[in-house]
Amino acid sequence: MTLAYRNDSPISRPYRPPAPTPHPEPLGLVALLRTLVRNPLECWAQSHFEEACVTVRLPFGKAVLVNEPKAVRRVLLENVANYRKDSLQRRVLSAGLGEGLLSAEGAQWQTQRRTLAPMFAPRMVLDFAPAVMAAAAALCERWQRRSSDGAVDVAAEMTRVTLDVLERTIFSDGLGGHVDEIRGAMGIYFNTIGRISPLDLLGVPDFVPRVGRLRVRSTLRFFESAIDEIIAARQRRLDERPNDAPEDILTLLLSALDPDTSAHMTAAEIRSNILTFITAGHETTANALTWSLFLLSQSPEWRMRVEAEADREIGGPLEGMEERLVATRAVIEEALRLYPPIAAISRAALDADELAGEPIEPGSLVVVAPYLLHRHRLLWDGPDNFDPGRFLGSARKEINRFAYLPFGAGPRTCIGSAFALQEAILVLATIVHHFRLELAPGHHVWPLLRVTLRPAGGLPMMARPRKPEGSRDSYPRRARSGSAPLAT
Repeated sequence: MTLAYRNDSPISRPYRPPAPTPHPEPLGLVALLRTLVRNPLECWAQSHFEEACVTVRLPFGKAVLVNEPKAVRRVLLENVANYRKDSLQRRVLSAGLGEGLLSAEGAQWQTQRRTLAPMFAPRMVLDFAPAVMAAAAALCERWQRRSSDGAVDVAAEMTRVTLDVLERTIFSDGLGGHVDEIRGAMGIYFNTIGRISPLDLLGVPDFVPRVGRLRVRSTLRFFESAIDEIIAARQRRLDERPNDAPEDILTLLLSALDPDTSAHMTAAEIRSNILTFITAGHETTANALTWSLFLLSQSPEWRMRVEAEADREIGGPLEGMEERLVATRAVIEEALRLYPPIAAISRAALDADELAGEPIEPGSLVVVAPYLLHRHRLLWDGPDNFDPGRFLGSARKEINRFAYLPFGAGPRTCIGSAFALQEAILVLATIVHHFRLELAPGHHVWPLLRVTLRPAGGLPMMARPRKPEGSRDSYPRRARSGSAPLAT
């Protein structure tokens, strides 16, 4: 049994967003394989949301689901050297990203992390805010010009606005004629690479081709060709007119030096990190915005609170705006709790260990699933309910750091998490200031896991213009600097 939602059904209080109902008992092997291929989010059983540790027997060995915050801390922080990314996760994430921060391991990862960290220092993140506001304003202006009263696909529109942020931040010279192609290629990439192959689950060696991933090869070739073209053009500009180059992320990447060795990143590393920014980076922010807009459409109380904040702040001073949008941030954080960008983090144990009283054998697969942690019965009150209030005031202090992992934790925590939140908060406030969104009649909303967690089939919504009485209403001019979140 599942809990789906459609816009003509009654709304209960508190609101429980759509999510799979846990199975009474863990699935058998055949059903598990079938469900993992279709939608991994639907494979969980009740015990996974109620117990500190659950052991699952898989064809290639044992997997341990870890739900106890102290054990999560041990895996991701205290004993992190014992837990490396497993082969399954590397297969899913490595296509085109193998040399980048998301997939790199060991010394290569450490070098890149040191090299990239200055780009996401607090002052730099604040400097990116004007570009975010400009992209949000362009979205709202486009919606205002629509001649039709029909629905807009909010999922596609959030992908578009976050790609616009990328264009204004990484590629200040623009993406040229590649914008629409890149948008379409990203859809193919996530729909294809995010599918788990039964061959992966059965431990079949990598040299055996995965038919479902053959389609993504041409997409990756296009990505690499387009990015190489842009990088080469920028490098020529830096060589010929170094004082005339845009001060954006691409220039910073080409100029970045490892503080320990003064070495530049290789061309392959630069390309892989740009692909990471385009794919994993902006996709997570787009999904957070998509789910936030849907959740607000189902909660009049929180919608009004966020609208009031936006009406007070939009058009006013940008300095400190993010900190003043308290309820807006709480909604974003609750959306990230209910629909975390990364539904599961898997690691392979190198040596024996113990987690929450469970012995861990060398080679065991250890899974830390933010989706489980964020809805676990032992860690949250009303875990399946939409309640941004849990992130306000003293309630926030009660949340265990290792029970809430929208951006991971430990050394490999998302390097761009501060900007991810800034972007989402500013874009959401801008949208709700100008529009009130309602779910399109008859549309069913359902979460689908494909690398990231998104609404299956998009999210058609009716965008009704609103003009709050006495509010400041200004669209900032196009800005040049900004950024996108990075998953590591």
